[in-house]
Amino acid sequence: MDFNDSPQEAAFRAEVRAWMAKNAAEYASPPATPWSEAQIVALGRKWLKRKADAGYATITWPKAVGGRGGTAMEEVIFRQEERKYVLPDGPFLSIGVNMACPAIRRHGSPEQYQRFAPLTLSGDIVWCQLFSEPAAGSDLGGVRTRAVREGDNWIVNGQKVWNSWAHHADWAILLARTDPGAPKHKGLTFFVLDMRTPGVEARPIRQITGRTDFNETFLSDVVIPDSCRIGEVGEGWAVAMTVLMNERAGPRDKDGLVLRLIERARSAERPGGTALDSAQVRTTLARLYAEEQGVKYFGYRLLTSLSKGEPPSPAVAMIKLTQTHYAQLANAYAMDLDDFAGLFETPERPHQDQIFFEYLYQQGLRIAGGADEVLRNQIAERVLGMPQEMRADKDVPFDQIPR
Repeated sequence: MDFNDSPQEAAFRAEVRAWMAKNAAEYASPPATPWSEAQIVALGRKWLKRKADAGYATITWPKAVGGRGGTAMEEVIFRQEERKYVLPDGPFLSIGVNMACPAIRRHGSPEQYQRFAPLTLSGDIVWCQLFSEPAAGSDLGGVRTRAVREGDNWIVNGQKVWNSWAHHADWAILLARTDPGAPKHKGLTFFVLDMRTPGVEARPIRQITGRTDFNETFLSDVVIPDSCRIGEVGEGWAVAMTVLMNERAGPRDKDGLVLRLIERARSAERPGGTALDSAQVRTTLARLYAEEQGVKYFGYRLLTSLSKGEPPSPAVAMIKLTQTHYAQLANAYAMDLDDFAGLFETPERPHQDQIFFEYLYQQGLRIAGGADEVLRNQIAERVLGMPQEMRADKDVPFDQIPR
């Protein structure tokens, strides 16, 4: 793929390519045997540390905490080159690097940032997110997990759910209710939690894909020191929004999905030629490619603004909404092109199981990280300035809202 790099960017890309060729050679192709969850986490820790030692883990972060002090464009270039490899990564890495540490940096104390950032970048600690609950998913403000202060500690009780890789995490970011007499968005406080604390139990959830990425996490009289509170008491909603904006910002790692679909269409035999000879197929692929490129470049724009120190924009909801939509359509179309891949065993097509897995996995991503309907409301109200949706619970104390 050709890139319109400046001379400085071309030099950096050449540097990254040389480093990746030397340091990621074992990840140039998929493993002969799929990694187990434990292997992915162990290898992921080592890969993150390898990047951090070279200043590549978070290129725009300060050098003092393991970053490079580089530009947003350098980060984009590194991601483009990194995606050429089959790497052991996942939410257990991105939650810490892209969500927990930016929130701690913005809302926490310098001491908290210096405590957690280097350990996160070195892979010594990996993170999970304890936000959603059985009755507070898309309406995250409805969190019921309680944190009650006792001296210099907080005692936490409640249940969280859909916690990615929580059973492998060392630390968690946690949103809990500290003032039930305040309106629901104003009575929340944000904490970081050592997952080895007594009273924390993460139970993996078996998904339709057969994997156990998600968990439900139970908190029973869990003691959290006040030193692990991020931001002021009652300001947890603002910290949580920083987390969610960073979660949705930046380019999504699906670039190239449609190009692979094009190659699949070129090899899919049809009467009189291949699937790519069909004008209808080409039109569908062109529409998916346009959406993919739109998400990618809009993400680069937002990444540039973040690198300048600007707060995350509500417009990041557009990335998540669009990316999950086109990815679901693209994976469904891959099933069509490959005669419903994975539904039938065909030893001569070993890639079919992966296509079927991706098709199933994408279904949940329309909900995870913000359901489509919630994101559309955010875009309408916070980006387009349209009137807010009527809310019967606005300014009503949380403990007075009917359940």
